[in-house]
Amino acid sequence: MTEAKAHLKNYRQSPRKVRLVAGAVRGKSIAEAIDILSFVPNRAALPLQKLLASALANAKSQNIATENLTIKSLMVDEGPTLYRRRPRSRGMANPIRKRTSHVTVVVTEGVPKKSKKAKSSKLTANS
Repeated sequence: MTEAKAHLKNYRQSPRKVRLVAGAVRGKSIAEAIDILSFVPNRAALPLQKLLASALANAKSQNIATENLTIKSLMVDEGPTLYRRRPRSRGMANPIRKRTSHVTVVVTEGVPKKSKKAKSSKLTANS
């Protein structure tokens, strides 16, 4: 199978917050993922949407059929942390850590896998 990759490096938002948005589109088709991200209110949605568009363009340049592209993997790793200081009373200073993220997406041809739904509980409303 052929794959296309795209990277977003040094994105100035903490990986924990970006992983929340990335989890919503992991394993979906590209078209479905872009639609989902257009309605997500989190700040990380737009950069991830642009990253998926970049992966789609990379796939086109590699002559990969783009009709049924699927997100194979979407990894959010920790980037370098910027350390700043906040002045406090009596001449003290507290550290502030401004975290960054590295996001990598790999798309491949194929049908998206269906996720397993949670089994419903066997409790009934009848006493």
